[in-house]
Amino acid sequence: MTKWDLIAEVVKRYPRLFHSAAEVVVNGVFDSMTDALARGGRIEIRGFGSFVVKHRQARKGHNPKTGALVQVAAKCVPFFKAGKELKLRVGGKPVPNIAGEARDG
Repeated sequence: MTKWDLIAEVVKRYPRLFHSAAEVVVNGVFDSMTDALARGGRIEIRGFGSFVVKHRQARKGHNPKTGALVQVAAKCVPFFKAGKELKLRVGGKPVPNIAGEARDG
């Protein structure tokens, strides 16, 4: 699913919302998430997953074409960890609700 598909899905679920307004909302959510991660923050969306920034140390690597050693600089990378409910739904299993009963996704 692309961002354009996501905007179209929002409009489909909320027909009173104009496409341009849905685009502003989706872009606003992504911009807020990007800003939070850029500041080194953590994003947790219950039932979906969490986004964190992981710090990778500098290391020595190999150029796959020449086999030569190269120095790889330290960097920060975004990382996503899927939540339990998302894992269950993707796996086709019933998702328990708060009362412990199975519910349809």
